[in-house]
Amino acid sequence: MFANPFARFQDAPVVLDGAMASELERRGCDLNDALWSARVLIEQPELIRQVHFDYFVAGADVATTASYQASFSGFAKRGLDEAAAAELMQRSVQLAQQARDEFWADAANHAGRQQPLVAASVGPYGAMLADGSEYRGDYGRSETELMDFHRPRIAALLAAAPDLLACETIPCAVEARAIARVLQQDFPQAAAWISFSCRDEANLSDGTPLLAAVAELEAYPQIVAVGVNCTAPRHIVPLLQTLAAQTGKRLLTYPNSGEAYDAVTKTWHGSSDPLAFAEAARQWRLAGASCIGGCCRTSPDDIRALAGWLRG
Repeated sequence: MFANPFARFQDAPVVLDGAMASELERRGCDLNDALWSARVLIEQPELIRQVHFDYFVAGADVATTASYQASFSGFAKRGLDEAAAAELMQRSVQLAQQARDEFWADAANHAGRQQPLVAASVGPYGAMLADGSEYRGDYGRSETELMDFHRPRIAALLAAAPDLLACETIPCAVEARAIARVLQQDFPQAAAWISFSCRDEANLSDGTPLLAAVAELEAYPQIVAVGVNCTAPRHIVPLLQTLAAQTGKRLLTYPNSGEAYDAVTKTWHGSSDPLAFAEAARQWRLAGASCIGGCCRTSPDDIRALAGWLRG
C-alpha cells in the first residue's frame, strides 16, 4: 500500500514552490535547449540545489524537482545512454533532498512547519518534444504508447525515493489515464498528484472538459491530489470550483505569474507582482485549494508573499 505524504499536514494548507526554469535563467543559465532546465542537471547541478534551498527558506513545503523535461529519448539526443539518463533523473531528486535536509538540519526552521516534501516532476509527453505541444495535447499517441513513454522515467525517478510524483502540466485526459494506470499496474507503492494545463475556465489544453478528466481519476487512490498548473491566474477560481464539485481528493493549484507566453517565439510578455499573486491566491484558497504555489515566471519572492499570509 502507498502512503499519502500529505497526511502529515492534516488540514493545514501546503505551500508549493515556484518556477525552476525561469529562476535558473535569472541566475544566469541559458535554457535555450530542448532539455530546458534538465540541461542544468548536467552543467550546473549545484545551482539547482540552491534554488530548491531558497524556496524552502521562502516558505515552500514542497520542492518540485528539475526533471520536468527529462526523458530517456531527450537525453539520448545529447548522446547519453540509458544508465547516464537514469542517473541524471535521480540526481534531480537527490539535489532537492539535499536542499531539504540542509534546510531542516537547522532547528530554527522547524517553527510552524512540517518537514518539507520532495516531489519528482513528471512532465507530459509534449515537454520532451519541446515544440509547445504540452499546451495543445495534440500528440497523436495512444494511451498504451503514453504508458510506455512514462513507465521507465517514473521508475528512474522512484528509484531515488522522492516522497511523491508531481505529474504536471498534463494537457489531455488520455495522458492522465496513462500515468494513473502505470502507477496502478507497476508502482503500487507510489503516490502522485496530477495537475492539468487548461486553456480556459472549463477545459484542458486539448479541449477536454476538466470535469470529465478528473472524474476518470477518482478510481485511482494513488492520485492523492488533483489540480491545475501552468495556466493563467484568471482561470483558476472557476477551475477549482469545478474540481471541488467533482472530487474529494486534495486540490492544488500553481498557476503562472500572470505573464503571457508566446509558444512560437518562446518569449513572455506582461508583468507580475508577488503581492498581487499572493492576493489572488486568497481566492484560490477560498475556492478549495489546499496546496498552492507558482509555476512559470514565479520566484521565491512570490512564494514568500504567499506563505506569509497562508500560514499567518
